[in-house]
Amino acid sequence: MSPRSFIISRTDAIGDVVLTLPVAGVLRSLYPQATIFFLGRSYTEEVVKASGHIDEFLNWDEWKRLPGGEAARLLAATGADTIIHVFPNRQIARLARRAGIAGRIGTTNRVYHWFACNRLVKLSRRHSPYHEAQLNLQLLVPLGARKLYTLEEIGGYYGLTRLQPLPPAVAALLDAERFNLVLHPKSRGSAREWGLDNFRQLIEALPPQRFKLFVTGTAAEGELLQPLLREFPSLTDLTGRLTLGELLSFLSHADGLVAASTGPLHLAAALGVAALGIYPPIRPMHPGRWAPIGPRAKVFVKQGDCEACRKTGDCACMREVRPELLSDYLFSLLPATPKIQN
Repeated sequence: MSPRSFIISRTDAIGDVVLTLPVAGVLRSLYPQATIFFLGRSYTEEVVKASGHIDEFLNWDEWKRLPGGEAARLLAATGADTIIHVFPNRQIARLARRAGIAGRIGTTNRVYHWFACNRLVKLSRRHSPYHEAQLNLQLLVPLGARKLYTLEEIGGYYGLTRLQPLPPAVAALLDAERFNLVLHPKSRGSAREWGLDNFRQLIEALPPQRFKLFVTGTAAEGELLQPLLREFPSLTDLTGRLTLGELLSFLSHADGLVAASTGPLHLAAALGVAALGIYPPIRPMHPGRWAPIGPRAKVFVKQGDCEACRKTGDCACMREVRPELLSDYLFSLLPATPKIQN
């Protein structure tokens, strides 16, 4: 009998979750009448709920504190007959087996999957030549999916159709006469950063009569960005002001975003916004694995290898990406082309 209900398990960061949304899209194309759950962390909930391919969000942050028997009962109560362990988690794998979920898909390179899963996919991410989103979809091969989807195909499977209304006070900040560009300088430690001096040079290269610039990030990151914000009073400071759902809606109305390999970069790309990502040429952090996927995504990376930065968070190869490369590209986008929604 064909599966009727799926759980996609991905309990890590925003960018990882964005690149997992196409798993739901492909499942929906293969099983249009199926119920699709997404098991994730609290802080990614608003992103998951924005995808029209997903029927219900399951909050792992709430479930993981429960006694094993109770958490297993909650999993069983979903009625799901298949779980896809996109992000391996020993506790979830054991709970899914205990809950009696019939189809349990995991990778062969986690020993506990050999005991907790019954459909194993040979998949090694670290040395693979494929993109993270392509690797995610390989877990659907036992369910009838192709082994390889192109990045262009994957860009059509996000399903970000349930965006929150943008608060009027935030919507009023957008300028229809200028290119609304979001700068997201920090990464919460999840990625190598371009550096404030490079952002400073980029700001100086963008005339305020053509570009309206916004700065986003957490409230804590906003404190770190105060020198930049004081130096350029024309910047609109949105740090700490938006929920994740509001940021998603705001990005959908913006014209572009500049960031390192962060969640907001992947969100912007998925929304069809001009997403300019700065990356190191170091495996497995390189754009071949983590580039933003979208019709207007663009990657900037230093050419050649950069082994000297591998063991340090202070990434010289990131800082060597010249700001004028980004400013020239941004000028090429004027006037802004219509944003593509998918």
